[in-house]
Order: sequence, then C-alpha cells, then structure tokens
Amino acid sequence: MIPFDVLTVFFVAAIALGLAPGPDNIFVLTQSALYGRLAGFVVTLGLCTGLIVHSVAVALGVAAIFQTSELAFTLLKFVGAAYLLYLAFQAFRAGETALPGKNGPALSMRALYRRGIVMNVTNPKVAIFFLAFLPQFADPARGAVPLQILMFGAFFILATILVFGGVALGGGVLGSFLKRSPKAQIWLNRLAGLVFVGLAVRLAVAER
Repeated sequence: MIPFDVLTVFFVAAIALGLAPGPDNIFVLTQSALYGRLAGFVVTLGLCTGLIVHSVAVALGVAAIFQTSELAFTLLKFVGAAYLLYLAFQAFRAGETALPGKNGPALSMRALYRRGIVMNVTNPKVAIFFLAFLPQFADPARGAVPLQILMFGAFFILATILVFGGVALGGGVLGSFLKRSPKAQIWLNRLAGLVFVGLAVRLAVAER
C-alpha cells in the first residue's frame, strides 16, 4: 500500500507539471477554441488514453527501449512529427466552416479522441519522462513495483484530467467569442496550424 503522504506529494507534482506550458495543454487549448469545450475534454481523454499506454510501458519495462535505442526513439518521434504536420496542413486549409456552427462540429468526437491518442503515444519524450518520473515514487518494500507504477500512472492521469479540463473550459469560452466572427475563425485555424508546425518541429529536434 502506498502511503497517503507519498501519493499527496506525487499528485501535487503531477498537477504542477500539468499546469506548466507544454505541447499537450497547448494542443487541448487550440482544439477547444476551434471545436468547443466538449471537444477539448474529448481530446484530453485521448491524451490520457495515451498516458495509460505509457504507464503500462513503464510498468513492463518497454519504455526503456526508447531510452536505449536511438533508432526506436527517432522513428517514433518522426511519426509523431509527421502526424502534427498533417494536422497543420488540415488547419491551414480550413476556413470558417471548419468551426462548429448550427450543423455541429466538422470533426467527430471519435476523430478528436483519436487525435489525442496519436498526439501522446507518438511522443517518445513522454515515455522517457514517465520512465524517469514514476519509478522515483515506487518502493520495492511496499510490494510489486509494476503495480505501484500503474497506480502512480492513474493518479497522474487524474491530475491531467483536472488541469486539462480547466484548459478545455477556458479554450471553449474563447472559441465561443471567436465563432461570432468568420474572419476570426479563419485566423484561429491559421494559428492552430502554426501551433501544430511548432509542435512538429519541437518533436522532430527532440533528443533523448
């Protein structure tokens, strides 16, 4: 059993990490502004699904591959960068009709959820971060370390949902104002495209 004080310290650290500006919360913000706060929540659930994958990978030791194998790290990060560039291309092509209106959002909730998963799973930096962060709080004296890793991963996901849920709400409020202006909608799509390009470059040049 993990002591309450250890879980508290871990949860506070996870909240602080979620609040720090980074690619994931920027991603949630732009998607919420474009497609509404519900879309932001769905993207957040997709990102958290990716965190489940990373937590299991750390518990099983699979994440260590990305820390030791330059080839695996490089392949995964370029897949992620290519996907972000694809999203940027879609955003640059989009006009005002890409935003939610009377006929509903242009993207389905399934597509937004999938975006969150791919965005997170294809980022090897997240796998390496979890590999370095989660085991610090595990103690073999408390029992099976893989089970502790999974529990810490679950608490990290809870913190992410709380923080990113707030980001989604704020982005949705921003988007509701911008929806009133077709020109603002178009510029918001262009801004989202630039964000995707920036995230793609950041991922492509990332080192272990």
